[in-house]
Amino acid sequence: MAASEKPVLDFDGLRPPSPFLTAEHDAWRHQVRAFVDAEIAPNLKDWDLAATFPDALYTKAAAAGVLGMGFAQELGGTGEDIDLYHRIILAEEFYRLGSGVVFSDLATHWVALPPVISLGSPEMRERVARPVLAGLKKMAFAVTEPSGGSDVGGFQTTAEKVGDNYIVNGSKTLISGATRADFMLTAVRTGGPGVGGLSLLLIEADRPGVSTKPIAGMGWYNGNNGSISFDNVEVPITNLIGIENRGFAGLANQFNIERFSGISATLALARTAISEAIAFGRERKTFGQRLIDHQVIRQKIVQMIQRLNSTYAYMDMVVWRFHQGETPVADLAMLKVAATTTLEHCARESLQVLGGSAYTGDNRVERIYREARTFVIGGGAEEILRDLAARQLGF
Repeated sequence: MAASEKPVLDFDGLRPPSPFLTAEHDAWRHQVRAFVDAEIAPNLKDWDLAATFPDALYTKAAAAGVLGMGFAQELGGTGEDIDLYHRIILAEEFYRLGSGVVFSDLATHWVALPPVISLGSPEMRERVARPVLAGLKKMAFAVTEPSGGSDVGGFQTTAEKVGDNYIVNGSKTLISGATRADFMLTAVRTGGPGVGGLSLLLIEADRPGVSTKPIAGMGWYNGNNGSISFDNVEVPITNLIGIENRGFAGLANQFNIERFSGISATLALARTAISEAIAFGRERKTFGQRLIDHQVIRQKIVQMIQRLNSTYAYMDMVVWRFHQGETPVADLAMLKVAATTTLEHCARESLQVLGGSAYTGDNRVERIYREARTFVIGGGAEEILRDLAARQLGF
């Protein structure tokens, strides 16, 4: 863009330029956006009201090459030649609409399925991965517990080995896609206290003793977000993923993937909120001039863009370090906090710009405002992540 040109301050224009984004990334963005615009955008209002979406969307996403992104072609995926920006772009394009009712369920297998593929038996990979990537079966990542929250070392769901089975007892909560899942990648305690006693177990949802129920969210209209109870559930020991009592390492890696999705989702929601505020400010007339011509409104918008740009620069740096083979846990934790606090600020200020118009029930900023807290708590609350960063930094 020439120095004399003014930027287009829409969703795309609010993404700062990055030296790391390529033509391949642009092509992937167009592919995902075409799917979202054709299959999700026309139905989103109805799906928000229903707090769910049809199962047929899974098979449509598979056919569009969206569901299998990053998974091996021999299992039905589109290929493993991707980087973190492919995942980031996927989340951005879904959250561009300002709603999380679809992405959290449709994308859960990106966190739940990789351990099955990398650590499970060949039989398990065929039985689980192939139908999931085809959109015929669904997965949940069953980790969070009512008593533990972010305290992974305090998880209480137990799996006691009896003969050729584990007997599983306990519960999980706030699990995306819990009520519609066919398979659950579940964190269970097979050993002593702390993270050293945790294992990963694949549990089929139709086993006797498994029950699920939806959780009424605080404004997050997703009826498939639910709790899971395990009451003396028999699970064959062949469903163990990886090595017994060594499950935390697999969880930590998946948490990193989950956090990148959450970070990119929050920044996409912030871009959407800012673009809506700018468009409204240019049209709305107050006291004889456009709303955006009032100095206080212009400063609000500049402050939002400033915070957005800073967080994107931080994200690009962290992504680059991961691509170099590093695992900068402290920076990823701090980045997640920076992204979610940026979203909260932008959601609040954008709602303030729109005023009463944001409460008409047909505005993306209203959706974003009521969903913002979900991201601040989910994937690691800011207090937990700041403390994690402190430990990683050595103090």
